[in-house]
Amino acid sequence: MIHHTNADILLRPRLRRLRDLCRTRQARHVARKRACVAAVLGGGMCLLLSACSNLATMEFDANNAEALRYARSGDLQREVDSLVEPLIDQGVTPGAVVGVLLPDGSTRFFGYGVRDRDGGGRPDGDTLFAVGSLSKGFLGAITDLLVQEGQLSWSDALEKLLPPDTTLSADAKKITLLQLVTHTSGLPRQPYTPEIMIPFLRYLFTGENFYSPLDRVYVLHYLASFTAPSRVEYQYSNIDFGLVGYALEQRTGLSVDALLAQKIVKPLGLRNTGYIPEALPGYATRAHGYAGDQPKFIRRGAPVPDWQFTRLMRGSAALYSTARDLLTFAAAHLKGGGTPFSAALIDTLRVRFSQPDESTAVAWTVEDVDDQRIAYQLGIVAGYTGYLGLDLKHRTAVVVLQNTFNWDESVGGKLLIRLARAQDQWQQGRPVNARLSRQGPTE
Repeated sequence: MIHHTNADILLRPRLRRLRDLCRTRQARHVARKRACVAAVLGGGMCLLLSACSNLATMEFDANNAEALRYARSGDLQREVDSLVEPLIDQGVTPGAVVGVLLPDGSTRFFGYGVRDRDGGGRPDGDTLFAVGSLSKGFLGAITDLLVQEGQLSWSDALEKLLPPDTTLSADAKKITLLQLVTHTSGLPRQPYTPEIMIPFLRYLFTGENFYSPLDRVYVLHYLASFTAPSRVEYQYSNIDFGLVGYALEQRTGLSVDALLAQKIVKPLGLRNTGYIPEALPGYATRAHGYAGDQPKFIRRGAPVPDWQFTRLMRGSAALYSTARDLLTFAAAHLKGGGTPFSAALIDTLRVRFSQPDESTAVAWTVEDVDDQRIAYQLGIVAGYTGYLGLDLKHRTAVVVLQNTFNWDESVGGKLLIRLARAQDQWQQGRPVNARLSRQGPTE
């Protein structure tokens, strides 16, 4: 028999409460740890998903009723309205601009919604937008120009391109310039490390830039222990073009800002294209960015902050431009002429890495749709979505700019196909489509 003293009887409830309190605290601690792990893993999954380039989708409508309808009518205004007005009416985006380069070299611009919900007017061909990864097309063109001039070679490897005191892993040393501009280096979209994942989790709730850690020191440190995949595959990478910009600066002694001005902006006479929006003429009446499909936990249509990129990532995603300037840039790829400048732009469109669905050129994605070749770029950043597409056969181009983040950008691809169908009908002698190049006001 066990005998209990009065003290034991008095202490027993206290010990029981203390035991229960300890168990409660332990359970809470375990729960917090599990929640933390779940948050990190969940954030990691979100980050992995955001790194999948095929989440940014396009849709072509070759041979369907809509494409053929435009081929019969030749009413460009009606076709653009049918594609964009539903986006405005359904609140998918506050505003949008569509620019079209027609086969005769004329351009047309169509504006919808508002550039700024706080009293801003309708956007037009000269409204300034952040264009995200359309920046890569400009940096790819600059790189190709330097190759044409003999300052660089596509076979130059990082070991040769970066400063000699840079510490690189054996795999990183072998990455070539061509691999960087075609997203075949094996580098991820961004490193999946706590330095990125924690800001990314914050971004989901605030819209704040989670690329801010990607400066030169951080990325070069990452390259010091980089291990390449076992085989060469396409993997979209923002780091790739960050390194391209850094390599160009090292080789030429010029900043990417100076290279952009010297190699692209001045030769083409672009008036509203650059990495520092405050320095551009259209800044006061720019389009303001709003939440869309991302950030995940911000109400669609709420304003989100503009992103400021590090110097390393500037050439990869920091460009601002207008529909007019982007069409001018696109048109230069279609002119030919035999100059080094023209040769470089045409060369950027040559497929370097073939895939069954989408192949890769220098900063361009190339897709064959119903026996015709479409080259395009997508740019999605903060509160903006941009598309630039070329149809080399029909010598047409389309730019679509929205002031919200949308994974689905189908307007540009559909419109290019409809333009192609109309042009094919006209070339077959059906006079109704002669209106394709001449109807309505052009610029």
